[in-house]
Amino acid sequence: MNPDILSGFFQATMASTLGATAIGSLLGLIVGMIPGMTISTGIIIVLPLTFVLPPDISIALLLGLYVSGMTGGSFSAILLNIPGTPSASATAIDGHPLAGSGDAGRALGIAVSASFVGGLFSFLCLFFIAPQLADIALQFQAPDLFSLVLFGLTIICSFAARSLIKGLLSAVIGLMIVTIGQDPMMGTQRFTFGQLNLVEGIHFLTALIGLFAIPQLVDNFSDMVRKRGEVHPARQFGSVLPKLADLRRIRLPVFIGAPIGAFLGILPGAGGPIAAFISYDYARKANKNPETFGKGAPEGIAAPEAANNAVTGGALIPMMTLGIPGDAVTAIMIGALFIHGLNPGPMLMIDQPDMFWFIVGALVTANFFMLLFGLTGIRLFTRIVEMPRSVLIPLIMLLSIVGAYAVNNSLTDVYWMLGFGVFGYFMRHYGYPLGPVILGVILSRLLDDNWRRAIISER
Repeated sequence: MNPDILSGFFQATMASTLGATAIGSLLGLIVGMIPGMTISTGIIIVLPLTFVLPPDISIALLLGLYVSGMTGGSFSAILLNIPGTPSASATAIDGHPLAGSGDAGRALGIAVSASFVGGLFSFLCLFFIAPQLADIALQFQAPDLFSLVLFGLTIICSFAARSLIKGLLSAVIGLMIVTIGQDPMMGTQRFTFGQLNLVEGIHFLTALIGLFAIPQLVDNFSDMVRKRGEVHPARQFGSVLPKLADLRRIRLPVFIGAPIGAFLGILPGAGGPIAAFISYDYARKANKNPETFGKGAPEGIAAPEAANNAVTGGALIPMMTLGIPGDAVTAIMIGALFIHGLNPGPMLMIDQPDMFWFIVGALVTANFFMLLFGLTGIRLFTRIVEMPRSVLIPLIMLLSIVGAYAVNNSLTDVYWMLGFGVFGYFMRHYGYPLGPVILGVILSRLLDDNWRRAIISER
C-alpha cells in the first residue's frame, strides 16, 4: 500500500487526533440537535479555538463536528418535529410520528445507524474518487482554475436561493468584502479610505461569525419570546439499538440514500437538504407499502439520514481535489485549512499527501465516534434538545465575541463582527442567502489570483 496512505491513516488513529475527533463528534451532535443552531454556525464559533492547535488536531476536531452535526439534526426533528439542521427536514416526516407512538428510541437508533452506513459509503467514494480527480485537476492551468471556481460559485448561488439574482448579489458582496485591504500581488491599497484599520483587510472569520452567528441569535431570541411557556411532552424511549427486523427493513432505503447523497455532495451547491428529500422520495416509490410513509415508517427515516451523512464525504471530494467547496460547511473548512497553511486543491496530494490521507482517515474515525456517542448518549442528549434558550443565547454570544477578538486580539474585529451581524440580519430578512456570501469570501482570493495569472500569461 502507498506509504502516504499508511502515514495518513496512522496519524488519524493517534491518541491526540482520536481525542480531537471524539470531542468534535460530541460537539457536533450537540450543535446539530439544538433547534436554531446550524453546523455552519457551530464550526464558525469553534474555528477561532483551533488557532493555537496543530493542523491535524484542528482538522480532526472540525471533521468530527461536521459528520456528527449532520446526524444531530435528526434528534430534534424526531423528538420535537423541529429539524436541527435543514438536512433533517425529511427525517421529521416519519421520525416524529414514530416517536409520538412511543418508539422515540427506535426512531433515533435507526437514524444513527443509517447515518453511519451513509458516512462509510461516502468515505469509500472519497478514498477511490478523490485521487483520480486530483490527477485530472493537476493538468489545469490558471484560466481553467479561474473558470472552474467561477462556475462552482455561480452553481452554488443558483442552488442557494429561490432568486438567482439574490444569490449572485450575495456572492458579489462576499467577493467585495475581501477586496478591502492590500492588493495580494501589487501591494497597493484598495478601498481603505485612508483608514489604517483597513490596510490589512477584514479577516474572513470576523465576517463569517457576524454574518452567521448574530442573525441566528436574533432569530433564536425571537423564537424564545414567541414560544415562552411552551412545554414539550416527554417521550417514551424503549430500546435504542435497532432490532434485526428493522435493519432488514432499512437495507434498501439506506442503499438508495447513500449513493444519492454522495453524488449530490460532489456537486457544488446541491447539499444535504436536496439529497435527503430526493432519497426520501425514491425510497417511498421503491417501497411495497408507500402509504405507510408519513405515518412513522422506519424506511422514511433511514433513507434521508443515509443521504445527508453521505453528503459529507462527497462534499470533501471537490474541496480537496479542486479547492471548490461542496457546500457552506466545506467552504468554512477551506478557510480552516488556509489558516493552518494548507492549500486545498490538486497540489495538496503532491505537496502534503500524508495530510490528504489523514483527512480521509479522520472521516472514518469521525463516523465511528458518531455511532458510539449517538447510540450510547441518546437519553442524555435529548435533555440538551430542550435546553432553555435563555441559557444558550448568552453563551453563544459570548463565544462569538471571544472568537472575533481572538482573530487579531483586537476590539476592532469585534466591532466588525457586530456590524456584519446587523448586515447579515437584514440580508436574511429580505431573502438574501448568506451561504453565497461565505463562498464569495472564501473563494475570492483563489478567483483573484488565477484571474491575474491568466491575464499575465496571455500577455
